[in-house]
Amino acid sequence: MNNIRKEPLNTLGHNFIPAQYIPQGKDEYYLRHLQNPDSSRYRQLNAHEIEVLVRNRNTSDNWNTLLVSEAFNPDLVKNCKFFGLVRIGKLESFFLEFNDLRMLVGLYNSIIINCDFGDNVVIDNVNYMAYYIVGNEVIITNVNEMSTSSHAKFGNGILTEGEPEEVRIWMEICNENGGRAVIPFDGMLPGDAWLWSRDRQNKDLQRRYREMTEKKFDNQRGYYGTIGDRTVIKNCSIIKDVKAGSDAYLKGANKLKNLTINSTPEAITQIGEGCELVNGIIGKGCRIFYGVKAVRFMLGSNSQLKYGARLINSFLGDNATISCCEVLNSLIFPAHEQHHNNSFLIAATIEGQSNIAAGATIGSNHNSRGADGELSAGRGFWPALCTSLKHNSRFAPFTILTKADYPAELDIPLPFALVSNDVANDELQIMPAYWLMYNQFALERNAWKCESRDKRTEKTQNLDAHYLAPDTVNSIFEALKLLELLAGKSYCADNQPGTSFTEIEYCSFGAAFLSDKNNKLASLFIDKHTFENSNRRVKLLKPAEAYRTYRDFITYYALESVVDHCRKNEWLTKHDLLSLINAGNERPDFENVGGQMIPSKELKQLKDKIVSYEVISWQQIHEFYVAQGDAYSEQKLKHALSSLRELNNSNLVDEESLLSLFSWYLNFRKHLSAEIRHSRQKDYENPFRKMMYADVKEMEAVIGKLDKTPFIILQQEKLKKDTLFVQGLIDRLK
Repeated sequence: MNNIRKEPLNTLGHNFIPAQYIPQGKDEYYLRHLQNPDSSRYRQLNAHEIEVLVRNRNTSDNWNTLLVSEAFNPDLVKNCKFFGLVRIGKLESFFLEFNDLRMLVGLYNSIIINCDFGDNVVIDNVNYMAYYIVGNEVIITNVNEMSTSSHAKFGNGILTEGEPEEVRIWMEICNENGGRAVIPFDGMLPGDAWLWSRDRQNKDLQRRYREMTEKKFDNQRGYYGTIGDRTVIKNCSIIKDVKAGSDAYLKGANKLKNLTINSTPEAITQIGEGCELVNGIIGKGCRIFYGVKAVRFMLGSNSQLKYGARLINSFLGDNATISCCEVLNSLIFPAHEQHHNNSFLIAATIEGQSNIAAGATIGSNHNSRGADGELSAGRGFWPALCTSLKHNSRFAPFTILTKADYPAELDIPLPFALVSNDVANDELQIMPAYWLMYNQFALERNAWKCESRDKRTEKTQNLDAHYLAPDTVNSIFEALKLLELLAGKSYCADNQPGTSFTEIEYCSFGAAFLSDKNNKLASLFIDKHTFENSNRRVKLLKPAEAYRTYRDFITYYALESVVDHCRKNEWLTKHDLLSLINAGNERPDFENVGGQMIPSKELKQLKDKIVSYEVISWQQIHEFYVAQGDAYSEQKLKHALSSLRELNNSNLVDEESLLSLFSWYLNFRKHLSAEIRHSRQKDYENPFRKMMYADVKEMEAVIGKLDKTPFIILQQEKLKKDTLFVQGLIDRLK
């Protein structure tokens, strides 16, 4: 049965903290006074003020514990019931207006227990309000219940004094069974969650992550909920154990419980109608609207949940949007897009700049007798409509999947690839480098869009949105080796049957075969492979063209970095450039740490320092991110140059070849600009797209003129500037 207790009325508003948890010499308000220390501004009521309050149908269990500021107007408090220690700031004869809502300053028609109020607040028709500290010019109206418990944790996965371990909130990301669970905390970044979810075999490192998290908080009971200045709360049902920043806007929510809602004047967070949010931490500048359900979750800055989205046991990174669909047990890096009611994502690590289309069912579908599986996808993961995948699966950066029900687990190590399930021929088809060869518009626009939408006010983690970065280029190198090996084996099987070669020899044959510009090899059939957990063959489409495209884009990546370096250092001489390019650096490995590219060597050193107690806090880890972000430009340049040397077998660049490289770069930039326009132009020439319009003029009126496309104009202007700069650089170096 329900445990309903009867207590004496004179205890209402008292004993908030159980007596055994109040330190010796303290009272039940000691933490409240720390949270709101300016007690000198309050005074007791005078006899006239009490008379006015009583006349306005207010009651109090003790008028001596209703404290007010000097600028208190009792005429602005009506029909309220006060219990315990209540402190009220200025009340002046104004009304506050927000989005056409006009409310009289004052406290009206409410039950208020142990609360502090800033200056000129509006509290109207709050049926039950207990244990909150409210800022200045806050509007709270039409709320059924607004309370804080003595053991409130505001979404953080901590325990208060006397609580058992079983009540701790864990966020079970990446895996349904909790094997990669992390303890959420206010300020946790995508990189933090990723670090903690990895290296599960390293017990010392895992213990240290937990120690650092618990060190961020004390375990004292009795913290009050807080509502920041100028926050507006209206027409909400239940708000319990919530800490909200300034300028937040909460309207029509069904239930908000155990939350930290970060909000600032520069990055306002809004929560709208029908939302039910429990056990979560919400970043600055977020938008959560229209029937969203979220439990055990974290939302990065400037992200959105909309239209009935369900987010459970998941971390959604910065600048991301999820609408309508369901996401469970996932870790999602920044700039993720997922829309439509029938999309499903579970037990996944998605490394950002991704788009999950309608009908995509990416879930741990119990296809084995063991524990449910996982899925890992590099940046730019784009499964098409109605794509069904099996766990475990893994995808290189910028993999696109055609609409299909993929019958087995996949491991696709070829970046920028198009993957298809050919049901008629019962084979898996992969076109490596598809995006690089055929849709430059989408790639360049994706990078531009991610950068332009990055509205974070605190950019602790440096995000590289370009499709060519250390993570993708390293993946391209792995793809080159794999293509060389597969092509070499196929070539030798056709031309020297029965002869066995070493892997290095196969790669040498394959490189020569694929590098031949006259090679128009349409496809390559692979019978023994690890692309799919099946015995059916895999068909690689246009492998020679893809191989040469991969190499071209590594060269472009390297020269783009050199040109950018020259822009920042215009005093560089020819000798300086040759010394820079010919420096014998080994191409380093990088990790995508929550959207930030960090050298694997630096990351290992960080983990060692965490274990050895040289790094003792998450703040120090965040300082590490900032330091790595500051160093990234130089790190990326060194990586680019080492990539160029490796691609050219460490051959030195002389004066003549330096000028040739810059000329090649200019021609390639012009080629890319033309490809960007051509990719978009196909939409204007396709007869099935044109048939919806009476003529060209109507089509342009509906979708705009091709030459007026803002992104194309932007790219053309950039090309002009790059051409002028590089041509000037070539002339100076001659």
